[in-house]
Amino acid sequence: MPRGSRRRRPSVDDGFGFLRSVQLLRDDVKSFDVYPFNIPAVRTLDELVVHPKVTFFVGENGSGKSTLVEAIAVAAGFNAEGGSKHVSFATRPSESGLSKFLRLTRGARRERDGFFLRAESLFNVATYLDGIGIDMTGYGGRSLHDQSHGESFLALARNRFGDDGLYLLDEPEAALSPARQLAMLKIVDELVQRRRCQFLVATHSPILMAYPDATIYLLGPTGMSSVPYEETEHYQITRGFLNGRESYLRHLLRDESE
Repeated sequence: MPRGSRRRRPSVDDGFGFLRSVQLLRDDVKSFDVYPFNIPAVRTLDELVVHPKVTFFVGENGSGKSTLVEAIAVAAGFNAEGGSKHVSFATRPSESGLSKFLRLTRGARRERDGFFLRAESLFNVATYLDGIGIDMTGYGGRSLHDQSHGESFLALARNRFGDDGLYLLDEPEAALSPARQLAMLKIVDELVQRRRCQFLVATHSPILMAYPDATIYLLGPTGMSSVPYEETEHYQITRGFLNGRESYLRHLLRDESE
């Protein structure tokens, strides 16, 4: 949220939001001209109000959504490459350091479970779990390496995610077909509505971000703002293409010599 803007709280029952807001400790930042503080969404950040159920971070590649979700996850006690709070490994440390400058405001209740799930490093998490010989019952009964990327992703969400959990997902659609994204939506809804969980998700998927009543933050060149689903570029481009494929293709693929 840009500095000086009025703080807006979601107009929904927030009785079980474990994480309420994220504040950037601006006075501790030495320079806003270096990464990650030069990212517009970070440079203009003051306090970000988090939806008690589902919050999405969307934007173009390089807009900082994965950087922000990773930093929130690390500040909340999760491993930077993914996993639960009990997972501790680093194959190639690449986190931005932003987490050290974030202050998380917690709700009245604390989560009993949690997981940071990122599609790009799920392989590393699976290798770690195999290496420590953990009981895989809670992960679907078999090694995540014995399943496809998408299968292991859904198996983890179905079996590992439990009641009263704080779950952060980074671009889960990278592992999921459109049909599996719909399945993921159903899993999220079950966990939110019946098992009192909270999700923060960085995504490009117009399927996932369609979850009802979620807060969608758009990260762009001027900073970060809350937007309705229908005003996201993801929705508009997808709808436009599906409704007028021939027109889109003629414009994109026309012979430049014409």
